[in-house]
Amino acid sequence: MREWQSLSHVKWECKYHVVIVPKYRKRVLFGRLRGEVGKITLQLCRQKEVELIEGHAMPDHIHLVLSVPPKYSIAMVLGYLKGKSAIHIHRIAHGVKQGFTGRHFWSSGYCVSTVGLNEEMIRAYVRDQEHLDKQEELDFTQNP
Repeated sequence: MREWQSLSHVKWECKYHVVIVPKYRKRVLFGRLRGEVGKITLQLCRQKEVELIEGHAMPDHIHLVLSVPPKYSIAMVLGYLKGKSAIHIHRIAHGVKQGFTGRHFWSSGYCVSTVGLNEEMIRAYVRDQEHLDKQEELDFTQNP
């Protein structure tokens, strides 16, 4: 049975699979920053009443499965997450205290897909992304 959530006048289930990448798809998400991005994203999701169901940071992109209330558009939520997280990342990684104008961390676009009846399959894909990428690289190097 599906678990529907509710607000005052609506029952809803709005789940999205999202992929966001750093500017120029640079491999910058590793070490301490990789863990911090997860904490920052979780905190920002809580502030907007968005549920972070699943998430995984790779060196050059992040996969998220989000449950977004229908009062917010997915574009607004991602704009908020990317904008606020970029400020936090610049504070943590680069020690910038003010003057964030003109600084970029995330690329301007994103990939989003609605999660329908195959939620478990998508959640497993997000969880196992790193293992799948490594396996693909091995297959490619062994069979050029």
